[in-house]
Amino acid sequence: MKVVFFAAALIFSAVVSNAYSQDPSPTPTPDANSQPTTTAYVRPDAKTRFKRYVNGMVGPVALGKQVVGAGYGTWRNSPEEWGGQWEGFGKRLASGFGKNLIKQTTTYTLDEALKLDSHYYRSTKKDVGSKIKNALLSPVTARTSSGKRVIGVPRLVGTYTASIVAAETWYPARYDWKDGAKSATFSLGISAAYNLFKEFVWKK
Repeated sequence: MKVVFFAAALIFSAVVSNAYSQDPSPTPTPDANSQPTTTAYVRPDAKTRFKRYVNGMVGPVALGKQVVGAGYGTWRNSPEEWGGQWEGFGKRLASGFGKNLIKQTTTYTLDEALKLDSHYYRSTKKDVGSKIKNALLSPVTARTSSGKRVIGVPRLVGTYTASIVAAETWYPARYDWKDGAKSATFSLGISAAYNLFKEFVWKK
C-alpha cells in the first residue's frame, strides 16, 4: 500500500510539474560543426533563477508536494505526537512549508553567492546509463557557469539545514539533529527516485 501511495505521489507531482512549469532545459546552442543533438548549458538569467526560487516555495508543484507529504505523514501518524486527524495534518503541512522555506532560501542564497545552479535538468544523452547517472548525481551536484558539474554545496547545505533545524526546534522533544540528518538523507534519495521517474517515465 505504501508503494502504491508513493508511486501515486510521484505521478501527481510530475503531472503538476508538466502542467505548470515553464523552466527551460539547457538552451540549445547551434554550431555548424556539431551534431544536431548537441546541447550546451547556458546559465539562466537572474529573473529566471529568482522565479525558480519562488516556484520552489509556493509554486503548484511545491504546494502539491507539501500536501501529499502531509497526507502521507498523517496516514502513518508520524510524528505520533501530532495526531492522525486534521489537526495533525495541519501541523505536518506547516512543518513541511517551514522546512521547504529554509531549504529553498538557503539553496538559492548559496547558488547566487557561489555562482552555481542547483536546478535539475534531464539528461541530454539518450542511453540508459547516462540517464541513470544524471538522475542519481543531480541531487548532490550543481553546475558552474560553464556547465561543469561540481559538488552541490547549496542543495546539500539547504537540505540538511532545513531538516536539522526542524528536528531541533518544532519537532517533538524526542527528535534531535541526528533524526534531522537521517530525514535529509532520505529526502535526497527521494529526489533521486523522482529524477529517475522523470528521466524514464514522465517525458515532456
